[in-house]
Amino acid sequence: MRRVLAVDGHSMFYAQQKVGWFFDPRRLLALAAEGEGVELCSAFWYAGLKDPTDQRPFRDALTGLGYTVRTKPLRELPSGGGGHGGGSHGGGSGEHEPQRQFTRANLDVEVAIDLLCVAERSDEIWLLSGSRDLERLVEVLRAQGLRIVLFSTEGMVARELRNAADRFVDLAGLKAKLDKADAQQQPVFNRT
Repeated sequence: MRRVLAVDGHSMFYAQQKVGWFFDPRRLLALAAEGEGVELCSAFWYAGLKDPTDQRPFRDALTGLGYTVRTKPLRELPSGGGGHGGGSHGGGSGEHEPQRQFTRANLDVEVAIDLLCVAERSDEIWLLSGSRDLERLVEVLRAQGLRIVLFSTEGMVARELRNAADRFVDLAGLKAKLDKADAQQQPVFNRT
């Protein structure tokens, strides 16, 4: 069994906040390599960065563990309806909150390219994400004969993505195996 691990760092950060604990990337690799005849062929981690030095120790630790780390700069995007810039309060009906900014680094294309590239030499993909945008990728990979195991948690995964996967595993049930606070070794990183 040739297995590939792909971690959507942005999606997993919020899923881990929801379950109330953070997984140790080292323990995740060990879990992905478990099982008789399992070969962990590739492990990818995708992360958005505020600047080139953002999360450097964490990214270096991931690389040292064997992850291929893909990054993209975060972008500021306007939020709110209508798509119009302008004042924070405006005409129209009802009250409006001030327009706020949020940052996003969409790495779905990078996930798709990597997983399509390794598909031919893989049997199973462990995808840690909740992104609805990956639904079509999962369908294509399954059509190529790969088994897709999706990891996330209730309320943090798109129904479409969950339905497209072969199996769904709720992170909430993996605390004993993955929680960095329970790790016997020192955690790879400390969140601040």
